[in-house]
Amino acid sequence: MKLRTLQRHVKESFKSLGRNGWMTFASVSAVTVALVLVGLFMMVLFNLNKIAGDIESDVEVRVYVDQSATKADQTQLASSLKQLKNVQSVTFQSKTQGLNSLMKSLGNDKNVFADVKSDNPLPNAYILKTKQPEQTASVASQAKTLPHVSDVRYGQGTVEKLFHVINIARNVGIVLILGLLFTSVFLIANTIKLTIVARRREIEIMKLVGATNAFVRWPYFIEGLIMGVLGSVIPVFLVIVVYHFAYYNLGGNLSSMFISLIPYQTMTTNLSLLLVGIGAVIGVWGSLSSIRKFLKI
Repeated sequence: MKLRTLQRHVKESFKSLGRNGWMTFASVSAVTVALVLVGLFMMVLFNLNKIAGDIESDVEVRVYVDQSATKADQTQLASSLKQLKNVQSVTFQSKTQGLNSLMKSLGNDKNVFADVKSDNPLPNAYILKTKQPEQTASVASQAKTLPHVSDVRYGQGTVEKLFHVINIARNVGIVLILGLLFTSVFLIANTIKLTIVARRREIEIMKLVGATNAFVRWPYFIEGLIMGVLGSVIPVFLVIVVYHFAYYNLGGNLSSMFISLIPYQTMTTNLSLLLVGIGAVIGVWGSLSSIRKFLKI
């Protein structure tokens, strides 16, 4: 396509949007309302998925070494643990490190263990990370069978329930977001169709005087693109404002519970681009799908 022709299509698209002001407003409003819902829901879903991933990554298997085990026995045990199926890493934690970690987690109550610090009753331990969180129980079962292991703990019962809840939340979230996107596409496309139906005589005249299908489509392609992008402006602004408030006001409280949100700049940049892209695609798709039947003359 020649640059002069493209400039003509762009100019005609803007003129057409102005001439059909109310229908343009209706289409842009439909895009805006739909993308506001999609944007806010995605913001929550992405953070829930991130939190769930953080919780999963924190799950570990603690293998406690028998108090009677020698250093050679511990070395052999470490080698055996590394060879277990689905084990990603094995980290040694001495009894001193274990006690210090326990005292640190207790905060102001750490003085409870002050008297036993000189005669530490805790055993040495190996901390195992699995390749996949769901493999935790299987790895723990294998570790229990190894010699010189006094106990294995990974939060049995609680971990399985946690993974079950996380999987349900993710699946429900995906279904809801897909349903919301489908509904949004249907709503916006039909609103844009009304805009084009109101201008069907204009399309028929262009076809009757010899305009090609591509020549007729291009202005509507550009119009749909413009309406989709304009409809994403308010949702993008709203996402930035809402997430700014959530991240800088609620983030501190969540961090005290060892939960972190997606970084502000990362979330707002990626979600803004996603919303603009969705708006543009929906606008173009709605315009082109609506004009198709009027080109058959």
